[in-house]
Parts: sequence; C-alpha cells; structure tokens
Amino acid sequence: MRQFIQFLLSFRRDTRGVSAVEFALLAPFMIALYLGSVQLTLGLTADRKVSQVANSVADLVTQDDFITDADLIDIYAAADAILNPFDTAPLSLRITSIRMDADEEIFVDWSDGEGMTPLDTDSLPELPDGLLAPMNSIIMVEADYVFSTNLGELTRTPITLSDTAYLRPRRGPWVRRG
Repeated sequence: MRQFIQFLLSFRRDTRGVSAVEFALLAPFMIALYLGSVQLTLGLTADRKVSQVANSVADLVTQDDFITDADLIDIYAAADAILNPFDTAPLSLRITSIRMDADEEIFVDWSDGEGMTPLDTDSLPELPDGLLAPMNSIIMVEADYVFSTNLGELTRTPITLSDTAYLRPRRGPWVRRG
C-alpha cells in the first residue's frame, strides 16, 4: 500500500503532461472559434457581393435608354460573374422601372425577374420619400441570396441576404423596355 501512495504522490508532482491536458481541453474551443470566424467571414463576403450585384445591375440598366431581352440576359450573366466564387443558384433578382407622371402618380412601368416574380404594373412597392420627381423614373433592383454555411449540420436555417438599389436613368427620363 505504501508503494501505491508513493506512486500517487509522485504522479501528483509530475508536470510533464500538463500542456497536453491543457491542449486537450482548449482544442475543441479553439477549433470551433476558428471555424465560426471562417463562416462569419464567408457570410459577410456574400452579403457584400449581394450589395455589389444589386448596385451593378442597376448601374448597367441605367446606362441605356432601351433594354431588350438580350440585354437582360447579359446583365443577369454579369450578376452571376460578380457573385463568383459563390454559387449563383440561390440568387434572385428583380429589375423594376418605376415612373412618376405629370400628375405625380407613381406606377410600375415594367418589371423583369430572374428567380423572383416581376412586379405587376398595378402593384407599387414602397419607396423612400423624395426619390421620384414628376416626369422621371428610377430603376429599382432587388437582390436576394440564400446563404448556407459549409457547416450545414450546425446551422439548420440558411440566411437570406437582400439588398435593394435605386438609380436614376442616365440617358433620359426613363429606360424603355423592348
């Protein structure tokens, strides 16, 4: 029994494995912290890219005074390129031209969507105050992106990132759709 007690006392004084025990206790926390920060960075990057897509698409539409179906195909392709390296399948876009006539009546002139339903000409989205002037228009681009983390099992719900851009046409009072 005396040998056993001496063994326990010598075991208590031995500090050779302390750092291994500390590492074993801290490693799971440090790995989780690292993976969480990587996923947070990816989410913030995706959010920034969604804003970039909305603003760039609005900018491309407002550079012309007449938009065709072929132009829209190219604009949607540009949006996909901006979103790179993220998957483009969860990206939804809606481009809407909103006009104000001489009587200050606001209406949807035209709307087109990819992955998102275009607005009816009878509907009117909420707009910030003072955005429109009589006999002018704005281009409103709405972008939604469903971001899901690579650690899908840990986060059950994907996050929807959205942004809306408003720009005035550059070449005339409104952009026509053909």
